[in-house]
Amino acid sequence: MKVTVVGSGYVGLVTGTCFADMGNDVWCVDIDQKKIDNLKKGIIPIYEPGLEEMVKRNVEEGRLRFTTSLKEALADTLFVFIAVGTPPGEDGSADLQYVLAVAEDIGKNMERYLIVVNKSTVPVGTADRVRETIQTQLVKRGRGDLEFDVVSNPEFLKEGSAIEDFLRADRVIIGTDNVRTAELMKELYDPFQRKGEKILVMDIRSAELSKYAANAMLATRISFMNEIAALCEACRADIEKVREGIGSDSRIGRSFLFAGIGYGGSCFPKDVRAIIQIQKEYGLLPKILPAVEETNKQQRVRFVEKVIRVLGDDLKGKVLAVWGLAFKPQTDDMREAPSVDIIRDLHSRGARFQAYDPVAVHTARAVLGNDGIVYATGYYEALKNADALLLLTEWHQFRKPDFERMKSLMKAYIIFDGRNQYNPIKIREAGFSYYCMGRP
Repeated sequence: MKVTVVGSGYVGLVTGTCFADMGNDVWCVDIDQKKIDNLKKGIIPIYEPGLEEMVKRNVEEGRLRFTTSLKEALADTLFVFIAVGTPPGEDGSADLQYVLAVAEDIGKNMERYLIVVNKSTVPVGTADRVRETIQTQLVKRGRGDLEFDVVSNPEFLKEGSAIEDFLRADRVIIGTDNVRTAELMKELYDPFQRKGEKILVMDIRSAELSKYAANAMLATRISFMNEIAALCEACRADIEKVREGIGSDSRIGRSFLFAGIGYGGSCFPKDVRAIIQIQKEYGLLPKILPAVEETNKQQRVRFVEKVIRVLGDDLKGKVLAVWGLAFKPQTDDMREAPSVDIIRDLHSRGARFQAYDPVAVHTARAVLGNDGIVYATGYYEALKNADALLLLTEWHQFRKPDFERMKSLMKAYIIFDGRNQYNPIKIREAGFSYYCMGRP
C-alpha cells in the first residue's frame, strides 16, 4: 500500500520505517532539509535500538523515501499520517499549530481521495479541526468536491522498544465512524495483527482520549508507588516487598510499580498536563492528576534532600559521579529527565559532577551545558575521586558493577540510588553507605 508520513521525528520515523518493512511504499516528509538530507545518507536524528539498520535496509530496497515536498509524497498515496509534535502551551494544553499546519498543506496539495490519519497525540476534537482545515483549503482551490476521511490512530510506542512495540503492538486503535475507512485501516495493519485480534475500532473522540488516558494511568501508578515509598521510609518498611505484595494481585499486575525519582520524557509529563487542561476546558475539577504531577516533582526534591542530609547543604568542593542522564534506558532523550532537576539543584549548592550516560551525553550537553560538569567516556572513569555516586538512570550495564574497582576509584564509598538497582544488604556488605528510595 502507498503511505505518506508527515514528520520524521521519533513517532513519524518509526511509523514510516515499520510500514516500509512490511512491504509498503512509504514517503517520509519533513520541513527540515538537513534532516531529510541526513536520512537519505542513513544518518538517524534520534537514538532508538534497531532503527538505523531498519531505515538503511528499507531505503536500499526502495520502499522508504524521504522528501521535503508534501506535494511529491501525496501524488500516489492513499494514507497520509500526521506525526508532528504537539508541545505543551503555557497552560499545559497541547499546541496544535504543527498538526493544523500539516492539515492546511494537505488541503493545498491533495488531488485524490486520502485517508488522513492523526498519529500525533492530540486532544479530543482535533480530528474535527483537521477536517475543517483541509476542507477550507479545498474550497479555496475550487476542489471542495474532493473526498477524504480523517482517522484517529494514536501511537503507544515506548522509547527504547519502539520498533518492537509497533511490530507487535498490544493494541491498534482506529477511531473512525466510516466502515469503509475502518476496513482499509485494518488492511494496512493486517501484517502486524495477523488475526486482527488486537485491532480496536471506535469513535474518533474515544480514540483521541485513549492515548492521554493510558499515559495518565501509567503516570498515576508511578506516583502512587513513590508516595507509598515515602511512607515506607517513614515507617521502616521496604517498598520492594510492598511491590511484590501488591503486584502479585492479578487485578493490579506488576508493571509500573517501581519506586524511584519519578517519570520524565516527552509523553507522561506533557500528556498529564494536557489531560488536566482538557478536564478544565470541559468544566471539570481535576483532583487526581494534579496530585500525580506534584508527587512526581516531589520525588526529585526528596532525592536531593537525601544527598544533602548525608553530604551537607554546602557542597562546594564535592565531586559527584553520575551514572545515567537520559530519562530512561535505551534512549538519548533528555526531555523532562529527572537528572536535569537533580543536577541543577545540587550544582546550585556548589557540587561538581562527573557524568556518564551510554548514549545521551550529546543531548545532555545541550541541556545542562559544561559548567561544573565533566562528561566521562566510561562509567568507571566517572568515579575517579568522587565523593559519592548518584545512579539516576537504570541502564543495564550499571546492574552488576565491580564494587571493589569502584572503591579503588572513589574518594568516599557512598551511593545514592535513585532507581533501587542494588540489594541494600549486599551493597552495604561490600563496604558502601547506601541510600535508595523507599527501602530501610
